[in-house]
Amino acid sequence: MDHTHVHPAAGARDRSSLQVADIVRAHAEGFLSAHPAVSDHQRRVLRAIARCRTSALGGHLDECPDCGWSRPSYNSCRDRHCPSCQSLDQARWIAARMERVLPTHCFHVVFTLPKGLRALAQANQELVYDLLFEAASASLLELGHDPRFIGGLIGVTAVLHTWTREQLYHPHLHCVVTGGALSADPWRWIDAPKNFLFPVRVLGQIFRGKFMDALVRAHAAGKLDLTGSAAALADAARFARLRRKLYTTRWVVYCKRPFGGPEHVFKYLGRYTHRVGISNQRLVSHDDHGVTFRTRGSDIVTLHPHEFLRRFLLHVLPPHFVKKRHYGLFAPSNIARAWVIASLLVEQRRLPPDRPLAPERVADDFQALFLAFTGIDLGRCPRCGGPVTRRPLTAHARPTAHDTS
Repeated sequence: MDHTHVHPAAGARDRSSLQVADIVRAHAEGFLSAHPAVSDHQRRVLRAIARCRTSALGGHLDECPDCGWSRPSYNSCRDRHCPSCQSLDQARWIAARMERVLPTHCFHVVFTLPKGLRALAQANQELVYDLLFEAASASLLELGHDPRFIGGLIGVTAVLHTWTREQLYHPHLHCVVTGGALSADPWRWIDAPKNFLFPVRVLGQIFRGKFMDALVRAHAAGKLDLTGSAAALADAARFARLRRKLYTTRWVVYCKRPFGGPEHVFKYLGRYTHRVGISNQRLVSHDDHGVTFRTRGSDIVTLHPHEFLRRFLLHVLPPHFVKKRHYGLFAPSNIARAWVIASLLVEQRRLPPDRPLAPERVADDFQALFLAFTGIDLGRCPRCGGPVTRRPLTAHARPTAHDTS
């Protein structure tokens, strides 16, 4: 497939209004005909994106009685893979998490699965992703308890991503880790150095050991699906060779301190929690021959529309899979006790008198969230500034270019 960096094609749709939904509506029918193995769940995702913010889902009509301005607004699909439906959910998540931020420095740690595991991960997404969460979080908590480093219970929030900027399959975990820990009784807060958390080579070795131990046990118990992309590993000798190679490969763990202060922690992480494989803002142009999108900086890539959709579907998560998880001080079982104690201890020791522990929570009302997130007041007429009235629009089906049901 051609990955040549190109300029937008003449006559292609302008990137200021181009959306992934436009590409789905135009090419899903042909793509699904050429790829009959697409799962029912992936088909439902395409169908939801195609219907998003169209009359098929209903909506409302905003009208200004003062100047006569009116505008229809159609409902969103609310699918977590839809690039058009994440902003308000992201704002709600950030507002909720800001109530639990600890006023201490934090680190950003990224755990990446080796390339040799990608075929197996594609065929066993839920199992492999669960192992990734479990191995990474257990590795962080183990080193957090080690008195050579911190010596207590740290807080971890982890978010799964599966893509590169080119939309290739690349499972990895973004973690925010507190720069300190709550000691065992007697309780006290132990600060980690501001420029060092754990040695990444040691962290990578522990991560590799925990993941591989669980993977080998899953294989011995017959829990791995060795069909499709992992069919070659059904041969016992090949699986044994892969296991030996993975045990001798260095597993990449990256750590840095990305935050200017505790108030930035979940705003920063919010960029990752509700991100999908590609945002509408990265799309440059689209026609029947290719989809052009930005990768890094001014670099762009053009893919055939079918290849674009194939890569997009690589990152559809299993149904009901939880992609954001909390451990240690942030684990649900610790919020009522350990987190409260840690919060009080850190606030007493670290919080400047002019900085609140958490900002005032943004209201959960749709219009208030939209105003806070975009600065646009949906209750006011954009033409004259007068109050806007709203009446519902009935949902009705309309012909589409494809049927993904």
